[in-house]
This record gives sequence, structure tokens and C-alpha cells, in this order.
Amino acid sequence: MPRADFYLIAKERFREEPLLLVCELAKRGYAANLPILVLARDAAQAEALDDLMWSFDPDEYLPHQIAGLDEGDDDTPILIATPDMDIAARALLINLRDAAPTGSYERVLEVVPADPAARGPLRERWKHYQALGFDVNKHDM
Repeated sequence: MPRADFYLIAKERFREEPLLLVCELAKRGYAANLPILVLARDAAQAEALDDLMWSFDPDEYLPHQIAGLDEGDDDTPILIATPDMDIAARALLINLRDAAPTGSYERVLEVVPADPAARGPLRERWKHYQALGFDVNKHDM
């Protein structure tokens, strides 16, 4: 059964820099040998996430790149895609956009903002995933 996990930002370090939570989730997926596609909201967010992944864990490099910039997208464990790129879904999607992802995927992770006023689109996506038959879960981070 496909699965959708919603990660609510709770810890102070994630409140200050929400993309740190994205790095943490990508690190877990990479440790589980899952090919990961991060759906960035825009090019600026993709670049910020790219920069952060270089310095996120001083003890472990997270192999990543922004899709379409270099050769070898297919071989890169963590691929960051901007909205203008049409990238095939991977086993694990981390969605940072306002809309639910399209395509075929087994697992999607959604990062829920700390600000309750910004959570409206996520409630809609929760219902969307349930309607598709996903096993939907919530985690406080």
C-alpha cells in the first residue's frame, strides 16, 4: 500500500530553518537505500537546499544534485527538481510544493510548516492521499 507521511515542524532548529528537516528526511531515505526525489517549490529553494545538503552532516556526504544541471541525474541518489522539470517519480518523494505530486510513487513525505495559518493546502493533500488509498501518517519533528 502506498504511504504518505506528514512531518510537522516542532523542534526549534527546524522552525528556524525548515530545510534542515528536509535534509534529515533525505538522510534517512538515503540510509535506507531509497532513490529520492525532492520536489522544490522554486529554483531559489532548490539552490538553498543544494547548499544546505553540502554542510548538513559534517560526518556524512549526502550525494545529491539539482536535476538537469549535470549529467548523471539517474545515478544520483538524491535529486532536487524545480517545477519546470519533468522528472520521473522515484521510490521516495519529498514534496515541498503546494500541490500533491502526480505520477506513480510508493511513498511521499510532506513537510508541514510550523505556522498553523500555512497548513491549509496540507489538509487538502491529506484528504487527497486518503482518497487515493494511501496509508496516511503524522509525525512531530
